[in-house]
Amino acid sequence: MIETVIWDWNGTLLDDLSVSFEATNRLLAANGRAPLADLDCYRAVFSFPVIDYYRRIGFDFDQLPFDQLAQQYMDFYHPAAENCSLQSGAQQTLEHLHQSGLRQVLLSASKQSHLEMQLARYPIAQYFDRVLGIQNIYAASKQQLAIDFIAQSGQAATDFLFVGDSVHDFEVAQSCGARCVLFSGGHQARSILEATGAPVIDAPNELPAICRALSNA
Repeated sequence: MIETVIWDWNGTLLDDLSVSFEATNRLLAANGRAPLADLDCYRAVFSFPVIDYYRRIGFDFDQLPFDQLAQQYMDFYHPAAENCSLQSGAQQTLEHLHQSGLRQVLLSASKQSHLEMQLARYPIAQYFDRVLGIQNIYAASKQQLAIDFIAQSGQAATDFLFVGDSVHDFEVAQSCGARCVLFSGGHQARSILEATGAPVIDAPNELPAICRALSNA
């Protein structure tokens, strides 16, 4: 029985794929690195933890410290992200799940203050019982946040469904003993998500039917 849906933010509810790609290429250019060719290239190499992703796209932390690069990226990303929209159908899906009696939580590897700032721009905050981010800008993992939240909830782990756009979301769900659905319109390619074995959806409005199916399984 699914009682709580735990949503990822960036790429899942917030459509910031293009902004993130452009910020990455600005970061690469500012530090003398070749840009990523296109969105497909970005979605093929993006991963968590972000420090490993930065190595993959060519950064040497002996030359450029990771914390410096992370701050530069945020300086490029945040002003551009003010113009991002929600994913198509996201708000309607949140409302549908709310009306169905499901509890909803927002869980992100974004810094808590940044997450709250972004969320405040959209008319969806009322759908979330909790908004959980990390305490820095380094996007390492949200795994411990998830484990602690579920442990403190008093609910069975199988009552929780994680919804995200990355393999990391699947790994976090697995570490908690919860279920997971992945969204193909975010930061990682569909083929990468499908390799996890988790159900993959192409639009948020496909989620209510999956919730019903999982609850009836």
